[in-house]
Amino acid sequence: MNSNRENLSLNEKISEHKELIAALVAGVIILIAWRMESTSQMTAAIMAYLSAFVIGGYAKAKEGIEDTLENKSLNVEMLMILAAIGSAIIGYWTEGAILIFIFALSGALETYAMNKSHREISSLMELQPEEAWLVRGGFEPIKVSVNELNVNDHILVKPGERIPADGAIFKGTSTIDEAAITGESMPVSKNIGDDVFAGTVNLNGVLTINVTKQSSDTLFQKIITLVQSAQSEKSPSQQFIERFEGAYVKGVLLAVALMMVVPHYLLDWDWTTTFYRAMVLLVVASPCALVASIMPATLSAISNGARNGILVKGGVHLEHLSVLRVLAVDKTGTLTQGTPAVTDFIVRDDLNEEHTLAMMAGIEAQSNHPLARAITNYAKEQQVVIPHGLEIEDIPGFGLKAIVEGHKYAIGKPDFVGKELAINFKNGALQTLAEEGKTVVFLKDEHGIAALVALKDVVREEAKQAVASLKELGIDVIMLTGDNETTAKAIAQEAGVTSYVAECLPETKVEHIKQYKKDYEHVGMVGDGINDAPALATASVGIAMGGGTDVALETADVVLMKNDLSKIAYAVKLSRKMQRIVKQNVIFSLAVITLLIISNFFQAISLPFGVIGHEGSTILVILNGLRMLSKKI
Repeated sequence: MNSNRENLSLNEKISEHKELIAALVAGVIILIAWRMESTSQMTAAIMAYLSAFVIGGYAKAKEGIEDTLENKSLNVEMLMILAAIGSAIIGYWTEGAILIFIFALSGALETYAMNKSHREISSLMELQPEEAWLVRGGFEPIKVSVNELNVNDHILVKPGERIPADGAIFKGTSTIDEAAITGESMPVSKNIGDDVFAGTVNLNGVLTINVTKQSSDTLFQKIITLVQSAQSEKSPSQQFIERFEGAYVKGVLLAVALMMVVPHYLLDWDWTTTFYRAMVLLVVASPCALVASIMPATLSAISNGARNGILVKGGVHLEHLSVLRVLAVDKTGTLTQGTPAVTDFIVRDDLNEEHTLAMMAGIEAQSNHPLARAITNYAKEQQVVIPHGLEIEDIPGFGLKAIVEGHKYAIGKPDFVGKELAINFKNGALQTLAEEGKTVVFLKDEHGIAALVALKDVVREEAKQAVASLKELGIDVIMLTGDNETTAKAIAQEAGVTSYVAECLPETKVEHIKQYKKDYEHVGMVGDGINDAPALATASVGIAMGGGTDVALETADVVLMKNDLSKIAYAVKLSRKMQRIVKQNVIFSLAVITLLIISNFFQAISLPFGVIGHEGSTILVILNGLRMLSKKI
């Protein structure tokens, strides 16, 4: 079995590098042929050169002919084939063979560059386990294929193993390395009921997981599919270059045809020189480096993003990211935690703070309201013993009433407990807290207001840093929120955004995005991928802060696998670096082509040096694009 796997692996490696192997074999044959030629064995040398032509040029010739027939237009490969044949016709066998050798070597390196980018996806796929330990009843776990798992099956995951399927923890606690999903190196603690994802690593505890998705629907599989589709999608710049290539090749052939005739009559060149210079022109004017200026850099950038928890659904979106001027962000779950948290707890002077908090939490524990849960959680954090089983009455829209040990209590908004009492409590604390964008809940007893709790959807610390980073990049950050003016203003000041729009409905967000596009042209929108979907679709670049949800993967142009705004700044830097590299490549390739054409016209360059200059520039352009694969920007 191992022998078969080794043979398969060897065959795969040979298949992957067959172009490079063919180029190197052709190079060895050329050396042998050159040695034969130097000892006057011309017939044998020519036969060797012909074999080098076939071995080295077969892959590129096949590619060029098939592409020409399919698209009904000439391409760079056809120019190289014609140049090699032309060199052989006028007796420059060595030059023609060297042309084929270096062109084949350049093509092999270009294929290697593309494969290196695609291997990023292969390495992702290798992280997906193929087998799982299935648990049924009281029986011993059995090893089964991941494809055989069904929803609601229970699987056992031991420490150090990769989780084979998406699910929720049914039994056990552990720390999970989610770097394959989010790009974050810090492990995450997981408890019963928490979601876990296929491809992530269970670091310590033994877990029993309830499977929630089929293997084909896992988040990890969707990431792979998204990045694969993104790599096949061409950016506008790449599409332009490919359209330009056809017209350029025709122009080069026309110039070569004129070069074969005009210099003989105008400059008194002999026919051999005229034809030779026409062949050199055919080589040096070919746009190989120009064609390779964009795709390797784009593929490498997409792969880099995927490794860092940023899924970009194609080169076009990377280009748009590089020119963003405005980023509109949803507030809840993007700038803020998305759930309220207690910020202030103020008690009447004659009451014990801990006892009052316990009483309030005991009443609120009977409610499922988000504010009630926040108060209960706050009490637990303060390690207060919460009484249970209290009699309460829920008054929908206002608050709660309760009788505890014969004493009456009421919890709720100012109107429910007495507006005037609430306003006057603790020297008007209500107004100060409201101006800070906080929601205030009061506890009233038989003697008046007993306490107040102020709650707020807390701004994420990383969101503040991310907003600052985006502003440093020259991007205005505008917060769109459904909150009232007071709350919106407080959150905006705390987050440090450029400006804000309060009381926004989903449809009004779309209107604002359209206006921003008129004013600034390139606008990004960040949302949770659900109620913000219309605005995400309207923006130049829609960015989903999904935390790994299915909806986020299916919405927007860019998906952040973790709710971390700092990833957007990284994505912008990534796209700008890619654009810089593309510009460098285009300018460099055009400069080399121009220099070589001028040198050829003044007979200052031979065919071998023309080949080296032309193909060398192509190799440099490809290697420059591969710099985008570096781990950090």
